[in-house]
Amino acid sequence: MDKPDALDSFLNDFAGITEPKILVHGGGKIASNLGSQLGINSSYIHGRRITDSATLDLVTMVYGGLVNKQLVARLQNRGCNALGLTGADGNVIKATRRPVKDIDYGFVGDITPDDVNVVLLHSLLKQQGIVPVFASLTHADGSMLNTNADTIASVLAIALSKDFDVRLIFCFDKKGVLKDINREDSVIRHLPRKLYDELLPGKVFADGMLPKLDNAFAAIDAGVREVVIGDAGNLLNNTAEQTEGTLITQ
Repeated sequence: MDKPDALDSFLNDFAGITEPKILVHGGGKIASNLGSQLGINSSYIHGRRITDSATLDLVTMVYGGLVNKQLVARLQNRGCNALGLTGADGNVIKATRRPVKDIDYGFVGDITPDDVNVVLLHSLLKQQGIVPVFASLTHADGSMLNTNADTIASVLAIALSKDFDVRLIFCFDKKGVLKDINREDSVIRHLPRKLYDELLPGKVFADGMLPKLDNAFAAIDAGVREVVIGDAGNLLNNTAEQTEGTLITQ
């Protein structure tokens, strides 16, 4: 998101996918940088942003406005008829504000596949040929809520897997899930749950990877056929039969 050349290349690839598709994005680095300029400091626990009222305003502006509309405009320029959405638009993803337990995450939304307006998505994807572009925001009780982009992608994949053959692809700036964070060549090509459970106590996985892996296994458990975690530059390869990155299975 914060590397213009890489983003242009990714959007070219994404626009070239001919099957029905959905793009889910965050923009955490952009929000953090802008927040620093505005005197809003970000704090995280287990890789997840704590969202107080000032941070909620920040991420709503950055994710739902600046980043989302720039992506939509760039996709339109590539002949991809995209529609920018948050969970509040068309009530496409309603949420429940996360209750305070051991940690108060603030204005954060929890969602399930039952919270997805599948009828609306079917209309956009199948009848109108529109590509939904989701910012990582949901809503509840008249308030926007910050919701992890990987969680939204996972929940959308699960909800749509009842009627579509879904491949969920998590794109980031590494070749896949690394066994050694300091070695780019230590990609775990196949990560079944048993191996994940064995590696987890040894703190092999970086904090930022844990939400991706949690959501990947939640999707597999709920009926999504395939989950791939890999480099955004390998998107087209990861839509083909011979995938790169890390393949997540049961």
